[in-house]
Amino acid sequence: MLLTNVPIGRKLAIAFSAVLLAIAAMGAIVFMNLRALDVAGAARSAANADMRTISAVELKLSRQENSYRGFLVSNDRYYLERLDAHGTDFRTALEELRKSGNPAVQGHVGEIQAAIEDWRKNVVQPGAALAANPGTRAQAIAMVGRNGSADTYIGAIEESIDALKTIGMARLEEVRAAQAKATNDALIALFSGLAAALLIAVAAGWVLTRGIAGPVTNMIGYMRRLIGGDTNFEVPCVVRKDEFGEMGRSIIAFRDAAIEKVRLEADAVAQRAAADAERARNQTVTEAQAREQALVVEALAEGLDHLTRGDLTYSLTQTFPGDYVKLQADFNTAIAQLKDAMSVVVSNVSAIRSGAGEISQAADDLSRRTEQQAASLEETAAALDEITATVNRTASGARQASETVKAAKGDAETSGVVVRDAVDAMGAIEKSAQEISQIIGVIDEIAFQTNLLALNAGVEAARAGDAGRGFAVVASEVRALAQRSAEAAKEIKVLISASTNQVNSGVNLVGQTGEALQRIVGRVAEIDGLVSEIAASAQEQATGLQQVNTAVNQMDQVTQQNAAMVEQSTAASHSLSQEAESLAGSVARFQIGAPAPAARPAPRPASRPVAALKTVGRGGAALKPHAIEDGWEEF
Repeated sequence: MLLTNVPIGRKLAIAFSAVLLAIAAMGAIVFMNLRALDVAGAARSAANADMRTISAVELKLSRQENSYRGFLVSNDRYYLERLDAHGTDFRTALEELRKSGNPAVQGHVGEIQAAIEDWRKNVVQPGAALAANPGTRAQAIAMVGRNGSADTYIGAIEESIDALKTIGMARLEEVRAAQAKATNDALIALFSGLAAALLIAVAAGWVLTRGIAGPVTNMIGYMRRLIGGDTNFEVPCVVRKDEFGEMGRSIIAFRDAAIEKVRLEADAVAQRAAADAERARNQTVTEAQAREQALVVEALAEGLDHLTRGDLTYSLTQTFPGDYVKLQADFNTAIAQLKDAMSVVVSNVSAIRSGAGEISQAADDLSRRTEQQAASLEETAAALDEITATVNRTASGARQASETVKAAKGDAETSGVVVRDAVDAMGAIEKSAQEISQIIGVIDEIAFQTNLLALNAGVEAARAGDAGRGFAVVASEVRALAQRSAEAAKEIKVLISASTNQVNSGVNLVGQTGEALQRIVGRVAEIDGLVSEIAASAQEQATGLQQVNTAVNQMDQVTQQNAAMVEQSTAASHSLSQEAESLAGSVARFQIGAPAPAARPAPRPASRPVAALKTVGRGGAALKPHAIEDGWEEF
């Protein structure tokens, strides 16, 4: 494998680099998803602003209609001024909608502007002119009635506004879907990155354990076999180019020296029979060589015994014969290289243990904060439930008030109709009284003429003498009857005149009552409009709070899931810390003397302050401020 030719220090650096790269990749992906969330939030704010502008357009249209009807009812030009002011606000809101850049919205805005101009041109302006004349005022009122032309123009405007609402709601739903997708992508990226980082860390620890502890154990086994006199083995790691390769080549040197020793002893035994004659002469030399070999073997045995006990500080300091000086130097070199390698291992194991402790501490802090966040979200959800219930009750009360006002408006309109009928009946009575007065005048005229005729008949009867006496009596009676008729006609005329005056007074009073009822109808209509707006606003608030409540409940569920994942991460980090402690315990049994300079940990990236979330709750649902900490605490 390629890693067998890499030094131990470089292996550790590669492992830590892999973990850091995985963390950096996870941070980049999470940052990109957070940017996508920001973009989706801005788009949602723009869609909400368009919906508010559309509501303002609809409100200003309703207020223009109410102002015009108020003018028709009261004939007060103050309502025309209010109509112009609401028209200005109406056009301003339309211009804001036109700036949205949506061709469909701009098309409907153009239709609304054309329709409102037609309404002003064909309804408001002619109606104002007709209302100024009492004789044509009824025609102006009829234009806004059930069969009037005003509803034709207003209906076109309301259809375009409904189309704008449909477009706005569709856009708002698209933005909400995009925001939800960005949130899910961010969560998936975060959990995937954490899992990848943990897997890479565990894999790096496993590879390092197999790549360091395994070869060291093999080396100890080879040295024990060599001490036991077993030289029939091979050391596979001699082909490696790292510290373990150097140790393997040193063991091969020990093995070859032991084989050479055995060969020499065999040669000595073989030649013993032939060298009996020279044994006496060479006995002194042989004994010296035997003492030297015994000294060398004893020193090697003592060195191997220290190596078996894990003491890497021991070296062969005895004085070796000239033939064994190279063996002493090779042994001391191998022990020194093994000590350096173990020093690096001990230093890096300490760094691993420190890093695992930091990861465990950070995981504990993250778990605690996740639990706090889950509790805060739960309190926020409960507070939102209470607010939603209150707003729903307010919306219900507003709807009931609107229905009551509508009933009052209907009663007032019915009373107005009754008063108008009473005015018409009083007018008919007045007309009949005038006709009776004319008839009484004719009767008075006839009585006067009859009186004259009776007077003339009496004169002629007096001229006739006794022949005309009976006629004179009849003429006298007719004259008396004519006088009584004239007096009765005068009395009736006086009574009719008094009745006519009283009828005129009643007509005026009923007319004033009708005007007062018309004003009451107008005020009730305005109250109905305001209460309807309040009911609609309360309903919209209830709907919005319901959506916010749903979103907070979803966030609560996601936070609970995050808490579960953090608990798993905490357990994994504690397991990694225990494995690091175990590895430290394994290498601690080697005595390496003064510790080598510890490997400096990789510098932490400069901490960047995290933007604090805006506190929007109150009471139990409010977020408590936390101090921003560095490193893993900040994350």
